[in-house]
Amino acid sequence: MADIVRTIGRAVLQSAPDAALSREWLVPNGLGGFASTTLSGAVTRRYHGLLVAALPAPLGRVVMLSQLAEHILLPDGTELPLGGERDEDWQTPEAWRGAVAEFRLEAGLPVWRFEREGILVEKRILMPYRQNMVNVTYRLLEAPGPVRLKLRPMLAFRLLEEAVDRPMSRAYRVTAEGARYTVSAGADLPSLNMTVVGGPMPLTLDGGDRREIFYDVEAERGYDSRGALWSPGYFSGEIAPGRSLTFVAATEDWRRIEALPPDDVLAFETERRRRLVGMAHPSLRTGPMTELVLAADSFLFTPVSRASDMMRAWAEGDEVRTVIAGYHWFTDWGRDTMISLEGLALVTGRANEARWILRTFAHYIRDGLIPNMFPDGRDDGLYHTADATLWFFHAVNRYVRATADRHTLRLLLPKLADIVERHRAGTRFGIGMDPADGLLRQGQEGYQLTWMDAKVDDWVVTPRRGKAVEINALWYNALCLLAGWTAEEQGEDAARPYREMAARARASFNARFWCEAAGHLHDVLDGEEGDDTACRPNQIFAIALDHPVLDRDRWDAVVGTVRDRLLTPVGLRSLAPGSRDYKAKYFGDLRARDAAYHQGTVWGWLIGPMVEAWLKLHPEDRAGARRLLEGFLPHLDEAGVGTISEVFDAEAPFAPRGCIAQAWSVAEVLRCWALTEPPETAASS
Repeated sequence: MADIVRTIGRAVLQSAPDAALSREWLVPNGLGGFASTTLSGAVTRRYHGLLVAALPAPLGRVVMLSQLAEHILLPDGTELPLGGERDEDWQTPEAWRGAVAEFRLEAGLPVWRFEREGILVEKRILMPYRQNMVNVTYRLLEAPGPVRLKLRPMLAFRLLEEAVDRPMSRAYRVTAEGARYTVSAGADLPSLNMTVVGGPMPLTLDGGDRREIFYDVEAERGYDSRGALWSPGYFSGEIAPGRSLTFVAATEDWRRIEALPPDDVLAFETERRRRLVGMAHPSLRTGPMTELVLAADSFLFTPVSRASDMMRAWAEGDEVRTVIAGYHWFTDWGRDTMISLEGLALVTGRANEARWILRTFAHYIRDGLIPNMFPDGRDDGLYHTADATLWFFHAVNRYVRATADRHTLRLLLPKLADIVERHRAGTRFGIGMDPADGLLRQGQEGYQLTWMDAKVDDWVVTPRRGKAVEINALWYNALCLLAGWTAEEQGEDAARPYREMAARARASFNARFWCEAAGHLHDVLDGEEGDDTACRPNQIFAIALDHPVLDRDRWDAVVGTVRDRLLTPVGLRSLAPGSRDYKAKYFGDLRARDAAYHQGTVWGWLIGPMVEAWLKLHPEDRAGARRLLEGFLPHLDEAGVGTISEVFDAEAPFAPRGCIAQAWSVAEVLRCWALTEPPETAASS
């Protein structure tokens, strides 16, 4: 595992005041909780914290420990900051910039080195898997003698999405039992347990310390951006050369904390990550893809907030797994989960978890729909989606193809048949088959039902009500898949109605979706303003899916249009330049961002269908398809280091935006890297 290292060196970190503020690190805990800040240790988002715990409903994710103000006390009495604090201009302090030697990810886990006055300190952060606990370990690598370490925990217990500017009305209470310290703030929230392992380092209560914090990114995003953090005091103690001290904070009880010594936690987590890499597709076990295999692990989690799910699954002999769509603010979304399933769980060798995910979502099918999303801290899902359920068919097919698990297919087949029947007859949100042409239409006032789902207050930015091109590509694909499965399990007579529906949908699609004047497919037919000729990436799905709905003689034109007008080094633009609503940059407050979200902004996950379509058109050109992925490699040093962002600006330099880590971005690059493995390499694996 020592060779899975990504280093951001001193030259980069000192290149500009914001060099460490614009990059972030992320450590998940497998429950939906996480630790994450900027490389400098400063918090610039409401979502930043050293312990964001994932707790049962109705709490969901809760910020329990925001940051540590860390100092080494030099022999002359100078306090050397190791991170967390910033000066009055809200920039990284010069003292920190002068001290930091490097940041690196070792097997995806963050490590810092600080150097000053002959003192070399290493800091690393990790979370024990499936525990709401964080370990921050400081090791004194070089020094003339022992030095004193001072740590001040800064906190303001709040729900993850809660505004940072709310008054600090909670009364915090600190209790101690030996080296165990507990901070509580009322019966409605858990307590925070803190201790230091490795040597005496008592907590000095100094009457409390309240500090105003400026959250830069929240200000840029148009949200309240000034808030207060509170500290009960500081931990202080000596650390000798070659020794280490570990600050531990957790919402877990003391038995769990003390059952997991820091050295064991590091060994366990290192071994767990080594196994993850070893399970993955051979082409993903070397180079940057090993980092993305570990990044993929960030998104697969057990939703502890939904206790009923866990009880039901255990009763059936299963486990519960689902997919966090992105960090820091998304929960699990049906669409993102189904699109990501192959890249996150199948090419990474985690087929059991893929099965659990499919069965978890199958339990939630209502009126022929799987949930669009599960809001944080709630047991029930929201169903406002026209495509997530059709992506469910795609995910089931990729799972069965990878595992040959016919048992799971047989369990799901009645549900899949019911989904098609509900869509044929019509279901929620105006989703249903048009009896006039067999195509699928969708739309209800005030709702955004496709993946282009931006909405600000009552403004649905891209409503796309009518017959959307990718919805009908997915509809045809689902009908073909269901026909094939039904024929295999029940015979051809049972499959005939699905084949007839598929044939009719295909004929109507090819008769109506091609726009001769534009030279590509319509984006939406029969919309509120007629047929939409906008050049969008959605048309690529008419080729990329397992059962392409588009006639072969149109493939060259569609792929050529997407390549020439939408392709970038980090995905596909959501709208072609020159279009009336095109936006080149995704930036600003919520309204400005959502106005650009699907109006030009580049989406990393769309590289997946582009690669699939390219290989269908050029099946021998794996090298050309692989080149479509190479633009993501430099990005691993940006934004969320070692992972892939949600979106990018539509024009060079294609600045990363949105979530610093997005499930389907990582999943599709992993999947397509394995898909484009050179034949000679695959043969020798």
